[in-house]
Amino acid sequence: MSLVRNPFKTATLTIIWGWLILLVLAPTLLVVLVSLMPESTGQMIFSDLSPAALWQGFLSNYGQLISPVYVGVFGHSLWIGLVTTIICLVLGYPFAWMISRASPRLQPLLLLLVIIPFWTNSLIRIYALRTLIATRGLLNDVLMSLGLIDAPLRLLYTEEAVIAGLVYMLLPFMILPLYAVFEQLSRATLEAARDLGANGVASFRHIVLPLTMPGIIAGVLLVFLPAMGMFYVSDLLGGSRHPLIGNIIKGQFLEANNWSFGSAISVMLTMIMAFLLLAYYRSVKLFKREATL
Repeated sequence: MSLVRNPFKTATLTIIWGWLILLVLAPTLLVVLVSLMPESTGQMIFSDLSPAALWQGFLSNYGQLISPVYVGVFGHSLWIGLVTTIICLVLGYPFAWMISRASPRLQPLLLLLVIIPFWTNSLIRIYALRTLIATRGLLNDVLMSLGLIDAPLRLLYTEEAVIAGLVYMLLPFMILPLYAVFEQLSRATLEAARDLGANGVASFRHIVLPLTMPGIIAGVLLVFLPAMGMFYVSDLLGGSRHPLIGNIIKGQFLEANNWSFGSAISVMLTMIMAFLLLAYYRSVKLFKREATL
């Protein structure tokens, strides 16, 4: 009855549900269906949707995921994603804390500086970073002019360059959720801990860290999985020597024309994201329950 009496609310919910069904649910189900089809040739042809044919497609496409080649790429992607996430957390945690403790007039400016890189296309930013760290780039020119090195350093097409590019791209996604939880952190709670004799380390371990854990987990979710799939960062800064799982998906769709296997890898990444979101939901629920005790 309330929806009938409020046409604006009804129209808003209709648009939201229509958006989710058409642009999220339907494409996801289509990717899952394609992942169960036999090896395709770059065309979406559903010739046989019988259970036996889908089962054979499942065994064929998902069975390739345990191939040593793809297991190696997946393990390397996990390593790159883990290192990138740790660096973003180490850099982003104190940065978010400093923003939250800045004066109210300065905070909007600092947040603006964090999100300003989003105003420029990410591909252009990676090309700019590539120019800086190239053998004849600005960084090597400055170091040689200062006499710190005798010959140009080889920075481009290395694993370190890929990690640096990913940190450069994803650091704001770690800072913003951490800033949100630091903003909710009561100064009175920290002052009470100090009055009760807790030093800085004890306050951080028993108060600050638990209360900011939801922001840490949210930042990890926003950084870890995208770091495994940004194929253009690996292509431009790592060459073909350090492929990520995103490079494999791109190769299957654009070069090998094996959409079924590319969809199977995409479904696997979606399942990992679902698992991480479930872990985030349960951890937030646990922290809220402990906070009320």
